[in-house]
Amino acid sequence: MSPSAGADQVADRLGIKPGMVVQELGWDDDVDDEVRVAIEDTIDADLVDGDYGDVVDAVIMWWRDGDGDLVDALVDSLTDLVGGGSVWLLSPKIGRANAVDASDIAEAAPIAGLATTTTVGVSTDWSATKLVAPKTR
Repeated sequence: MSPSAGADQVADRLGIKPGMVVQELGWDDDVDDEVRVAIEDTIDADLVDGDYGDVVDAVIMWWRDGDGDLVDALVDSLTDLVGGGSVWLLSPKIGRANAVDASDIAEAAPIAGLATTTTVGVSTDWSATKLVAPKTR
């Protein structure tokens, strides 16, 4: 995906639709503001933070190698997430500073009660891995 991709492309890749409430966790100075703005433009609202205190349709979690315990962070990300919602774990692409190894995500997700489904590029430096609650048997 090009760095100049439009809001509709970023939102489409993440399954973000107008009117959704999207919570952002793990923000820091290194996040891709174009991705943030694209999501906000699509939902026509600001992203909410961890103190929101109401249900959200999706969670965008910025995560870097060295940010702490990924399992704990994923469990915490589920606090406000509505049933059937998705957690998008955004991490620096392989080869970039603080990249997160895909195996770390694959190991942490099931411990947190999530399953990885897909990984997509959302900008030049960031990729996003979709995590969902596994289907019940």
